[in-house]
Amino acid sequence: MNKQLLLITSLLLTSTTTQAHNEHQGHILAEKSAQVPAAFDIVHTKVTTQNGMLIFQQEVAGVAGSNKPKATGNLAGANVYSYVWPTNLNSAQVGFEKDQGILALALTIHPDFDDTPLYDEDNDGIKTNDGDNWHSHWVVLVNDEACGPGALKVKDIPKGSQPKLPATWPNLPLFIDSPGYDFKIDQSEVLVQVPLNKVNIAASFAFDGVTSALRINQQVHDPLLCVSQVFDIASGDLNLPGQSQ
Repeated sequence: MNKQLLLITSLLLTSTTTQAHNEHQGHILAEKSAQVPAAFDIVHTKVTTQNGMLIFQQEVAGVAGSNKPKATGNLAGANVYSYVWPTNLNSAQVGFEKDQGILALALTIHPDFDDTPLYDEDNDGIKTNDGDNWHSHWVVLVNDEACGPGALKVKDIPKGSQPKLPATWPNLPLFIDSPGYDFKIDQSEVLVQVPLNKVNIAASFAFDGVTSALRINQQVHDPLLCVSQVFDIASGDLNLPGQSQ
């Protein structure tokens, strides 16, 4: 098993589910689970190419996007909910320094902070108050025992270092991008559209589907953003069985 897959399988240590799953023509199908909140209970995930777009999709057992973190008014300890597609793509393919960890697309929400400074998601004329709206990110995930045994985090950028970053990096000390991709949350489905002319993804790639919670460190320093809970894993064991079509 390569280093990247060793890292991604560490997420299983925080997973709460065990389900029967199977692969079907590159898609991942999964059974419902009574142990998972329905809004995060993945039953189907796929990645397809349509009209110059990569379409990342998840279908859940309940109403997608209906569960949101409660606002606390503080950055420290703030919670993030997310629909995530871990991949075997290289971090350089979306504008980061190469070989940085597990590249994942995520649709997230977090009412206590805004990390999309280029966009005004609620159209109120203010670009820095929109964390309580769903929005897209590319993130690089790595293992960090400081987050808990076997846990992952969004990779921190050490102070003073200057790695290559995407043009839409939100000026946070993290390997995170805020590209502002179009998305749709409709009934049981979550869908994110990635323009192929904005990324360097020319061939089929492997992926999985995850729903999870993350949390800002109480001391607001490295590790800044840890995976705190995994609600569900589409494949059951994070072996990235999906293939983009």
